[in-house]
Amino acid sequence: MEELKTRLPKDAVSVNPTILEQHGRDESYHAPHNPDAVVFAKSRDDVVEVMRIAAKHRVPVIPFAIGSSVEGHVIPVQGGISLDVTAMNQILEIRPEDFLVRVQPGVTRTQLNRALKPYGLFFPVDPGADASLGGMAATNASGTTTVRYGTMRDQVRDLEVVLPGGEVIHTGSLAAKSSSGYHLTGLFVGSEGTLGVFTELWLRVYGLPERVMAIRAEFPDVSGCVKTATAVLGAGIPVARMELVDERIIEAVNAYKGTSYPKVPTLFLEFHGNPEGLERDVQTARELAEEEGCLGFAFDSDEESRQQLWEARHSAARAFMAQYPGRGMMTTDVCVPISKMAQAVTDARELLDREGVYGAVLGHIGDGNYHALIAVDTKDPEDVARAEAINEQLVEYALACGGTCTGEHGVGLGKRKYQEKEHGRALLVMKAIRSALDPLGIMNPGKLID
Repeated sequence: MEELKTRLPKDAVSVNPTILEQHGRDESYHAPHNPDAVVFAKSRDDVVEVMRIAAKHRVPVIPFAIGSSVEGHVIPVQGGISLDVTAMNQILEIRPEDFLVRVQPGVTRTQLNRALKPYGLFFPVDPGADASLGGMAATNASGTTTVRYGTMRDQVRDLEVVLPGGEVIHTGSLAAKSSSGYHLTGLFVGSEGTLGVFTELWLRVYGLPERVMAIRAEFPDVSGCVKTATAVLGAGIPVARMELVDERIIEAVNAYKGTSYPKVPTLFLEFHGNPEGLERDVQTARELAEEEGCLGFAFDSDEESRQQLWEARHSAARAFMAQYPGRGMMTTDVCVPISKMAQAVTDARELLDREGVYGAVLGHIGDGNYHALIAVDTKDPEDVARAEAINEQLVEYALACGGTCTGEHGVGLGKRKYQEKEHGRALLVMKAIRSALDPLGIMNPGKLID
């Protein structure tokens, strides 16, 4: 503590109990655990100093920004230093002609999009929460636009990373492609703070579409939503968003946001393009939906109604949990091949009903990623165990059909137990990489892989 206070700027180090508590939890149901200290970094040099001191004294370091993770990623399970990078929130460079931006890790996605709008550009990855871009890269976040634009791993060109000993490296280049060396950028994206601390990111950005149209397609059951989504993808329609919400989510959103959407399973879709192309795409999507028993096909083409629709989708988890005050949220996060999606979602809905838990289903159905939300009484071990058993059944199904235990939330604390089954002997390679880069085991210990 004395060395941190001596070598870092004044007021950078805090042991205030309230600050410690804020950095000892995220939005998950996992038990909180406070760090021993919080360091507020304002520059790469601050991060380098922290890493050198931590390595010297073998003290854990846990990178922290917004704290919106849902698998316990930022919980300091072994104490140590919570390294807060929210003050590193500068957009350092915008290159419109290269469709690239350079940002610090504390910049949020909405902050970036506000800065890009005058250039006619936007950053597409949309996980719902106004997360930091450093945190989004650390968990390889994705979200509603993945079906068209891909995940964070598809957007990151280069990372500036401070390694556990304090060394600074760059992982990539600004070129659109490269065949030079190992793909270190892809390795660090999704590493969940276990290999180093991000201090700068170069990201791809895109031109704003000429026109955007959002649609609500309502169905009598979840299966109709999934089959329509599969048909739309199979028809080659370049849909930008394709989201499933079941009737329980719709009911919760109506109560939470004051909307009046019909209380049936609903497919939220969004199309980007020029007016002529959009008309054809939407008409084809409508015909495909009607073949699957669509009850209603509502257009939200003006900006206000479109924003309302996606705000409703983004607030789905909060809306659902608002019905159960005092409970923690467990959100499953499996991703399966598209051909298995209909059965997976139907089975998940039936499983929640059969177990009698407070649960609902939603998901990024266009890329095979879906979530079962479960309101958990974290003070009741039996209730937690029941929810974990449901999660395990969903994971087992996903792995059996070639999927993954986490499509976007990351491993953190909650998914570690599935890593060996999913990766087999490849897990040994991951452990070897982690040991090589962090031989002292100080980077976010207890997460991702042991």
